[in-house]
Amino acid sequence: MASVSIYLNFQGNAEEAFNHYKKAFGTEFSNPIMRFKDAPQQPGAPALSDDDQNKVAHVALPILGGIQIMGTDALESMGHKLVEGNNFTISLNPDTKEEADRLYKELAEGGADGVPPHDEFWGYWGTCKDRFGIRWMFNIVKQEW
Repeated sequence: MASVSIYLNFQGNAEEAFNHYKKAFGTEFSNPIMRFKDAPQQPGAPALSDDDQNKVAHVALPILGGIQIMGTDALESMGHKLVEGNNFTISLNPDTKEEADRLYKELAEGGADGVPPHDEFWGYWGTCKDRFGIRWMFNIVKQEW
């Protein structure tokens, strides 16, 4: 079933932030916290330090009204630089790859920083910043297709 989430980027303190949000909302993580060491190394990606390997690659927490917040640590060792304005993304989780592709085409038009939806180890994923400066993510987890 299609859903929308808000994706938050942190500078090394995602776990601390999400434990705070978990307490504030009185909810539990949707899945165990995924760390960078849990993900397969991508071809051409830099080797991560022990500290970076233990950072949060993905965490999800239901909050209010069926909305879920998700998060990650933006690692400088992977070329990520966290600045105000790129610390959140609206994550769209459509029902089909075709719908993800359609939404990407519409929202990326006139925008920047686009990565068209494509297959990844966890599912079908892409991202863009629209012409108004809003970041969008398109994500279909494998078990959903």
